[in-house]
Amino acid sequence: LVISITEEKAKIIYGGKEYEFPVIVGTENEKAIDIRKLRSTTGLITYDHGYGNTGSCMSRITYINGEEGILRYRGYPIEQLAERSTFVEVMYLIIYGKLPTREELEAFKRKIETNNMIHEDMKLILNGIPRNAHPMAVLSTMVAALSTFYYHEYGEKVDEDIIRILSQIRTIAAFSYKKTIGEPYVYPREDLSYAGNFLYMMFKRGEYSYKVDPVVERALDVLFILHADHEQNCSASTARMVGSSRSPLYTTLSAAISALWGPLHGGANQKVIEMLTKIHEDGGNYEKYINMAKDKSSGFRLMGFGHRVYKNYDPRARILKKYTDEVLKQLGKKDPLLDIAKNLEEIALNDEYFKQRKLFPNVDFYSGILLKAIGIPIEMFTVIFAIGRLPGWIAQWKENMADPHFRIHRPRQIYIGEPKRDYVPIDERE
Repeated sequence: LVISITEEKAKIIYGGKEYEFPVIVGTENEKAIDIRKLRSTTGLITYDHGYGNTGSCMSRITYINGEEGILRYRGYPIEQLAERSTFVEVMYLIIYGKLPTREELEAFKRKIETNNMIHEDMKLILNGIPRNAHPMAVLSTMVAALSTFYYHEYGEKVDEDIIRILSQIRTIAAFSYKKTIGEPYVYPREDLSYAGNFLYMMFKRGEYSYKVDPVVERALDVLFILHADHEQNCSASTARMVGSSRSPLYTTLSAAISALWGPLHGGANQKVIEMLTKIHEDGGNYEKYINMAKDKSSGFRLMGFGHRVYKNYDPRARILKKYTDEVLKQLGKKDPLLDIAKNLEEIALNDEYFKQRKLFPNVDFYSGILLKAIGIPIEMFTVIFAIGRLPGWIAQWKENMADPHFRIHRPRQIYIGEPKRDYVPIDERE
């Protein structure tokens, strides 16, 4: 097998024959060999365990440059969106491909806030779920259950379904939290912001008058923005794959939520808090744990550092660090975990071991501290991530369904099992 690549095409010589495949160039000069006809022309397939070098689609939604620490939604830098935009506006941008006009944004906001009530019969399902069930299991179950109330084939009332889930995911999440602590459900209001309404449903207790703190409200809104999409990660790829069977939107999103649940994906911020707590309980000796992280035989991993894509400082971590400081100051809290986190960060950024391996803080490193300061229980951390990631999943699903080259996702494999063998009756087996 001989491969030669030019700017326009890749040439493969295999079995004495020559085959040519086009080279695709993206907007930001990313290059890929188009191998869609590889198997039909050569009889070969590619082997890429975990799809780390495989482009499964061409997308207009999110651009990441991990080497330079760049993240953009629809071309807009994440730094500008976090500073100037709101999560509702970013939802519109990601799902519909452009920044809305004032009139479009107001209409979109109004639709979201008037569709925030879940069907009352949904509470019957929620009441039947064990009180100690993990919130991500509850969220996945309840989102899938929406398909039993609002089942539509693709192309039927898509925008209605999108608005409904964007709004109601907060209500489902807040209701599930109230159930775990044995408190009555708090119904949403139409006069609060997207983040403010969620905080209200989470923390209002009985007749207690709960006022949403604007600093906390803005920090949560920014957190949602930072999580809104992140290219072809595990859960986004799940949304595309499940949707490629033309599964309904709600069941597709339920699958994406399940993919996000894992500690190697959305559950990583919970692992950061657990790590910082362990260091704190061990006397705050962070240098000890830095040394353990360098020792492969220790079994200890420094959570919140390094990223599958970013080989530079995660731009989302820089933004979140600022808002974490602001929330702690506003609430008058001094969290020893934040001090440990900052010390770990300072040492790692100046340590040759971490610099050579490009292990920089990622968004999970500070998001857990921020959520802890707000009062979000640790088991709800990944649920917050899911609320933020929802528009990205919807956009990925929507883009895939409209792709002119749409097809059901069906990866190939290299079989390494037993060759053909004959069945042996049970009495003749040794």
